[in-house]
Amino acid sequence: MKKEKAFVALTGAIIGLIAVLLVKFGNPANMGMCIACFIRDTAGALKLHSAAVVQYMRPEIIGIVLGASVMAFSKKELVARAGSNPFVRFVLGFFVMIGALMFLGCPLRMMLRIGGGDLNAIVGLVGFIAGILVGILALNKGFSLDRSHKVSQAEAYVFPAMQILFLVILTAIPTILVFSAEGPGSKRAPLAIALIAGLVVGALAQRTRFCTVAGLRDSFMFKDFTMLIGFVSLIVVCAVANMAFGFFNVGFEGQAVAHTDGLWNFLGMALVGLGSVLLGGCPLRQLILSGEGNIDSVITVIGMFVGAAFCHNFGLASSADGPSANGPAAVIVGFIVVGAIALINIYQNNKKGN
Repeated sequence: MKKEKAFVALTGAIIGLIAVLLVKFGNPANMGMCIACFIRDTAGALKLHSAAVVQYMRPEIIGIVLGASVMAFSKKELVARAGSNPFVRFVLGFFVMIGALMFLGCPLRMMLRIGGGDLNAIVGLVGFIAGILVGILALNKGFSLDRSHKVSQAEAYVFPAMQILFLVILTAIPTILVFSAEGPGSKRAPLAIALIAGLVVGALAQRTRFCTVAGLRDSFMFKDFTMLIGFVSLIVVCAVANMAFGFFNVGFEGQAVAHTDGLWNFLGMALVGLGSVLLGGCPLRQLILSGEGNIDSVITVIGMFVGAAFCHNFGLASSADGPSANGPAAVIVGFIVVGAIALINIYQNNKKGN
């Protein structure tokens, strides 16, 4: 157990350090590694949305999936499985992205923003915890998605193969993609460095089952603090590295790609926390599971891609100036839909039990 905790702590520390180094090499400030932001950027590069400032096929996403796949293959854990409420997972993934783009970041970026001194992310963390607690209540009341089952092993290789195809396009025929000339999408680390960073994060996260939601969920539900140690070590190392490079900036105002609306920072991350608990893992964890051959997680990731495109095509995503006119309504709809999914599932499961 001590060895496992040490490995999880080391994983968190390495991810925190890598994220700050990616900023040093060119990624946006406090956004060295953000699953929601990078899925959004990749969606833009593929012309799924036309927001000019957030369009770039992020090599980190490609690397995370391939790193997880290679590690899973080496451990004989690359197994194709599916059939666990795929459309429900798609919808939950969609609304997790709605919440993340209200806050302007996934749980991983929330941690990086805390490590960079952004106090708005502390507000987001409180909301994230609140969402997780509601999700735990749903689990305790009987919420449970169906078990997945093995399918044709060939399916395990399709999503990783797509990442290889994306990498080929990015390196050999980038002219068919869209690249931001300004804004966060224009700020990027060199391709090789970003890809290697993703490979390392993907491999480590697969090996340790690293998940930003699990650290808090397991602490509350089972008094198991193993993953929470990784959560804390990531923030601490990120903060130290930011201080070393002169990136640390404490305060609410003037934070990079962030806004100061506390209510919607709270509610955006609350929706992310609730949806992620029901899904069984955060956006990073869904990418890792996708690399392991979990087709249900692939569907979840596709839901996040569609959610990102929807946000920018219909003006739902926040900006540094604050929430958009329509963004708050989308988050409220998200709570209604996710809440309805939870309540119907609980009712059906309890009915089966009786």
